[in-house]
Amino acid sequence: MGPPGNDATRGLSKAPLSAICASMVYTPTPSLETLSPEEIARLVADRKLPPVSEWQPEHEGDSGMRIAADGTWFHDGGPIRRSAMVRAFSTLLRRDGERYFLVTPQQKLSIEVDDAPFVATNVVRSGVDLAFTLNTHDIVLAGADNRIVAMGEADSPALYVGVRDGMDARLNRSTYEQLANIALENGEDWTVTSGGETFSLLPA
Repeated sequence: MGPPGNDATRGLSKAPLSAICASMVYTPTPSLETLSPEEIARLVADRKLPPVSEWQPEHEGDSGMRIAADGTWFHDGGPIRRSAMVRAFSTLLRRDGERYFLVTPQQKLSIEVDDAPFVATNVVRSGVDLAFTLNTHDIVLAGADNRIVAMGEADSPALYVGVRDGMDARLNRSTYEQLANIALENGEDWTVTSGGETFSLLPA
């Protein structure tokens, strides 16, 4: 099945992985604090991603890439410093079971992920929702489809928010502290609400 004819995926069926990422347009996301709830919702709705779940390429291999726990991407041991390249590669991520891949219509290349493939770097209360910014400059609204989950121990929890298709973002330290402050504004039970759902910040 060929990709749809939008700017994010046009020409993917013939281009190699590196060429795809080099050609993708990179537009930084505005600061969440400057956006209204309506503007945030529109940005989320307008984000177009390649249909990686539909592609079943014949060629499989190893990308030689790794995503470290702090969200840094590496290729052949060296960090990828271009934000635009990281953002482009992230749109091709797919999780199959416990493994991660970069997928195009022609290639399925394994990628090592130390913890979660994304990192949440900011969170704000946006109306009735919690809006997270990721290290890839995507925006995620927590809710039934993007749940906040607390893992680890009670004295050192690790918090995650769902991104898409079984992939999560781990909250970095500052984002965890932001979310904790939001929880404390509403009481002492260490819960937050978003998208009509209530989430505990304490590991089960």
